[in-house]
Amino acid sequence: MGIMSFIKEAGEKLFGHKEAETAAAQAQAAPDNSAALAAAQAANQKAADAIGKYIAANGLAADALDISFDGASSTVTVAGQAADQATKEKILLCCGNVAGVAGVNDLMTVAAPADESKWHTVVRGDTLSAISKTYYGNANQYMKIFEANKPMLSHPDKIYPGQLLRIPA
Repeated sequence: MGIMSFIKEAGEKLFGHKEAETAAAQAQAAPDNSAALAAAQAANQKAADAIGKYIAANGLAADALDISFDGASSTVTVAGQAADQATKEKILLCCGNVAGVAGVNDLMTVAAPADESKWHTVVRGDTLSAISKTYYGNANQYMKIFEANKPMLSHPDKIYPGQLLRIPA
C-alpha cells in the first residue's frame, strides 16, 4: 500500500487530463464558485470512469473496486479487494500507465497474499530482453515479464519510455 509514482506524460490516452487539471485549478482559485467546483468534480468523475473502463477492458476485476481521480494532484486512488497479488498489481498498472496520471494511491487488499513484484520504469533503448537480463541474469526470460504485464502489453516489442512494468519474482 502507498503511493506509486508514474510519468504523467506517458501512457494510454483515456481522457482529457488537461481538462481535469484546468477544472481543478479553477475550483481551487475560487473555492466558493459552485460552478467551477461542479466542473472539477465532473472532470474527475469522467477520468475515473475512463480508468475503470480500461481496467474492465483488460479483463481485470476486484471486489468493491472503487476508483477516484484528483485532477489537482493528477492522482488516482484505487480501493477494493483483488483475488491475488498479480491482479492487484495489474490494476495498479492500468491506473498509472495513463497519460495525465502522476501517481496511484494504493488502498487495495488481496484475498490470497503473495510476494510483491519488483517494478521497472522503461527508458529509451530498453527492451524486454535487456530488462530480463538485468533482473534475471538471462535475456531469454523476457517472456516472463511480457506475460506478467499482459493484457496491457500486446507484443513484446511494444514498450515505451515512461511505462512502468511488473517484474515478477
